[in-house]
Amino acid sequence: MPHILPPLPYSFDALEPYLDAKTMEIHYSKHHQTYCDKMNDILTKYPELAIENPEDLIKRIDVLPMDEKDKKALKNFGGGFINHNLYWSIMGPKKEVDNVLVQEINETFKSVDEFKKIFTQTAATHFGSGWAWLVRNEKGDLEVYSLPNQDSPLSKNHTPIITLDVWEHAYYLKYQNRRPEFIENWWNALKMI
Repeated sequence: MPHILPPLPYSFDALEPYLDAKTMEIHYSKHHQTYCDKMNDILTKYPELAIENPEDLIKRIDVLPMDEKDKKALKNFGGGFINHNLYWSIMGPKKEVDNVLVQEINETFKSVDEFKKIFTQTAATHFGSGWAWLVRNEKGDLEVYSLPNQDSPLSKNHTPIITLDVWEHAYYLKYQNRRPEFIENWWNALKMI
């Protein structure tokens, strides 16, 4: 059975004025859908893998029984699929603060404001397309970094917690080349902290 796009948990205009409805609609229904479709296309050649959870496939991408060209394509399209799934789920029109996460952020980064500063700097200075991440690393500690393209922390054995899409398609209609302004406004759409 092919994988399908999870329903967006809010309307396209729910994150206005921070993320505009047109960008949300195109980002979700065109970009994200394309990642899903192309991931499914690759997996049709590997029916034993097609039934697995895409997150599990990305975790062990290097050892999957497929040719290198298909591994690279699965890393890109499967990564795009799962990265976007997380991205949509951590945003929302209402705050749903995760107090345990906030406490851990305070312990790791000294304050939520300091964490936001570090994360914002990471996202703003990432060169080209990619994602900024708050992850739990293999030791269980919180860590902030960016990854290029549709790479996922799962392939580093890290657990993604918060992510920000810094591909231009995530913000260009509203913010054009003003990535720092997009990032600053995105914090208002993040529901967890």
